[in-house]
Amino acid sequence: MTLTPIELLADLSKSGLPTNNPIIALSEGEDPRVLAGGLAAHEAGLADVIFIGRASEIGADGASVHDPATSDLTEGFARAYYALRKHKGIDEDQARAAVETPLVYAAMLVREGHATGTVGGAVASTSDVVRTAIQVIGKAPDAAMVSSYFAMYPPEDAGDLARAMIYSDSGLVIDPSSEELAAIALQSSASCRALLRQEPQVAMLSFSTKGSARHEKVGKVTDALALLQQAHPDLKVDGELQFDAAFVPSVGERKAPDSNVAGRANVMIFPNLDAGNISYKITQRVGGYAAIGPILQGLARPANDLSRGCSAEDVTQMIAVTVLQAMALNETGSAP
Repeated sequence: MTLTPIELLADLSKSGLPTNNPIIALSEGEDPRVLAGGLAAHEAGLADVIFIGRASEIGADGASVHDPATSDLTEGFARAYYALRKHKGIDEDQARAAVETPLVYAAMLVREGHATGTVGGAVASTSDVVRTAIQVIGKAPDAAMVSSYFAMYPPEDAGDLARAMIYSDSGLVIDPSSEELAAIALQSSASCRALLRQEPQVAMLSFSTKGSARHEKVGKVTDALALLQQAHPDLKVDGELQFDAAFVPSVGERKAPDSNVAGRANVMIFPNLDAGNISYKITQRVGGYAAIGPILQGLARPANDLSRGCSAEDVTQMIAVTVLQAMALNETGSAP
């Protein structure tokens, strides 16, 4: 059974693997779920946390609380944000107003090195969380784009075929091109190593397996596969594969007997957001899998989005995810 992010991080800490004193900025510190989840992460030793909000509204004795309206850091953040965004036409007053908003302040904490990563989205929309992360933290230098994935964990009573998987993109990129699909697959491979601690076996999914159907939508997937194989010949990746061919060994052997991935894939790359989003919810609601995400990948430093329906435990899990991403960045020099 693959460990969840909380379990994995606790296990790594017990084994003595350094986590470099991670600090996670929580942009919605006044939300009771965020407060409870952040305190749980802190008490479990997963990370130190900074709650963003009004101290009078955050009942967390001894915890670090930053109010952007009064913080000693705000003035410097305003100057840095103005320098970053003045080419978009903002003035100094607008920059000051922006960094006094919790999302931007939290992202500036990460950008300026005061925090390891940030988590938001319990109140803010996904579009606001992602836009702020891209504008303030920015893409990783080697990233073609920012995408997302869900980490899927099977229930304890699941059958022999069940395994933890990466589903991507299931939360952000609506209709990726072949080039974007290839980039998503590469990012998701790094995320598989960082979060599942497994070697990625990547399936480029379609409604067709190895030419069983011909359509421009299939061609998009096979073109992405060709790009990946040319640029990354050591990556275990195959396509186009239907989900059953990618997941079930007996079906994979029958439909794609020469594949090095069919029947054992742990990274599922969906051709569009319709397929990815529907599939993760079916796997979660019908299959009983735990779904953690959407998790962002391709940023210069970790930032992640919460569901507005999240629980306190979801917040703690996402904090653990963000710490694991930061550890991968320290280990490899590239953020998943």
